[in-house]
Amino acid sequence: MRIRSLGVIDDAVVELSPGFTAVTGETGAGKTMVVTSLGLLLGGRADPALVRIGAKSAVVEGRISVAAHAPAAVRAEEAGAELDDGALLISRTLSAEGRSRAHVGGRSVPVGLLAELADDLVAVHGQTDQQGLLRPARQRQALDRYAGDAVAVPLAKYTAAHRRLRAVATELDELTTRARERSQEADLLRFGLDEIAAAEPLPGEDTELAAEAERLGYAEALASAATVAHAALAGNPEDPEGVDATTLVAGAHRALEAVRSHDQDLATLAERLGEIGILMADVAGELASYADGLDADPLRLAAVEERRAALNHLTRKYGQDITAVLAWSQDGAARLAELDGDDDRIGELTAERDALRTELGELAQALTDARTASAARFADAVTAELAELAMPHARVSVEIRQSEVAGDGADGIEVGGRTVAYGPAGADEVELLLAPHPGAPPRPIAKGASGGELSRVMLAVEVVFAGSDPVPTYLFDEVDAGVGGKAAVEVGRRLARLAKKAQVVVVTHLPQVAAFADRQLLVAKTNDGSVTRSGVTVLEGEERVRELSRMLAGQEDSETARAHAEELLETARTRS
Repeated sequence: MRIRSLGVIDDAVVELSPGFTAVTGETGAGKTMVVTSLGLLLGGRADPALVRIGAKSAVVEGRISVAAHAPAAVRAEEAGAELDDGALLISRTLSAEGRSRAHVGGRSVPVGLLAELADDLVAVHGQTDQQGLLRPARQRQALDRYAGDAVAVPLAKYTAAHRRLRAVATELDELTTRARERSQEADLLRFGLDEIAAAEPLPGEDTELAAEAERLGYAEALASAATVAHAALAGNPEDPEGVDATTLVAGAHRALEAVRSHDQDLATLAERLGEIGILMADVAGELASYADGLDADPLRLAAVEERRAALNHLTRKYGQDITAVLAWSQDGAARLAELDGDDDRIGELTAERDALRTELGELAQALTDARTASAARFADAVTAELAELAMPHARVSVEIRQSEVAGDGADGIEVGGRTVAYGPAGADEVELLLAPHPGAPPRPIAKGASGGELSRVMLAVEVVFAGSDPVPTYLFDEVDAGVGGKAAVEVGRRLARLAKKAQVVVVTHLPQVAAFADRQLLVAKTNDGSVTRSGVTVLEGEERVRELSRMLAGQEDSETARAHAEELLETARTRS
């Protein structure tokens, strides 16, 4: 990895051994930044506070060897990345403003892709994981992870059924608890639909009636106007001497017709006068018909106004016009059908809920059986690891239990003939128990172990996980905290054995652990408080002895510490 402008690191290169690499250095020297850098390459959260003060951005670049057909390589190539001579080049850039960019194989990719690749590349085990393992829920997840498909297959079925049960229970609860509101809503809908059905409105009827009411209200004035207009156009039979527009236009037309053959322009005007005469005759005829057909019927006007009042009553309550009222009626009928069908729906949901609870009970029993079978193997594996870590008489066991539900059992499922509480991962409560020596009763690891014992138990669990994780690299971040003396030597030896099967990177303060490493890296600050390219160095020979002496006694030049450091290195060479 190359790290630039990240925390206390200005510019440094970290070259890890294919086997066991130990990262050491003074407290605050920047060892944690090595872990943080790897976390960024694995898609971890990008905190802008990590950018070195004064820098615009931090950059972490990594070169990871992968097999051509490994899942990580295939996934990277699907994203458009290219392998470089059997290696995957990954970079992560974090700006001081908080923006984050990722590149894989020369191609810009979403940060989420890094997390996907990480699942197949690196397993990180740190102090945070240790603390998490103290929680029963995390211990159940640990057991499930160790069990593999034996638990994963029934757990997937259980999770799907549990998700459906929650949805059914939510809908059922809503339907039953809102029964009064739904009944009131149904009554209001029925009343409105009955009102509309009784009125039997027609689309556009309100507009047509408004026009008819206007016409009937002014019938006499309209008839008088039409009569006067007709007389002006066609003449008044009672006034033979009167002059009308039709007669005048006809005279003008005749005058032009007599001479139209002598001038085309005049002929055109004559034709237009002829058309005007025809149009005036048509209008006059229609005016006569209009006046004759107009009837000032007070009874019809009263009927129209009464009908309009009935329609206005509907538009005030259900829509701005009759079209909107009819739309409300259609929607209301559909909603009423839905409400009326709720009783049937409640019955269906109740039956489905009961069936799902029965199914969950069967799946929960299958989970319990699978966990019980895996728990024995898991406990034996961890116990064996503890024997390697200077706790030869310690025994680890796994307790699997369920909590019974009091009352009518409505909140539980039946497992093994008992009604028990359940959750998204089944009905089991899982807890690791430790008996540190013969005769000691098994107790929860959080209560039954001292600080050093707890660290070794957690490391044993992590090593068991590492043995079952199909990834090529494991990172242990100070998981040896609280361990010392002979136990620390055994921790180092155990990690060295694990490194024979995979790449192991350990950030440690313990010289007993660092002595077993194939390569030891020293992270050191310069006088200005930064870690430069030369600040991460590979220790060999005399330099490694000096660093181990410092870790042992705080004095690089102490002859006693140097002798002890050389003894540690010799022990590691002969016992790893």
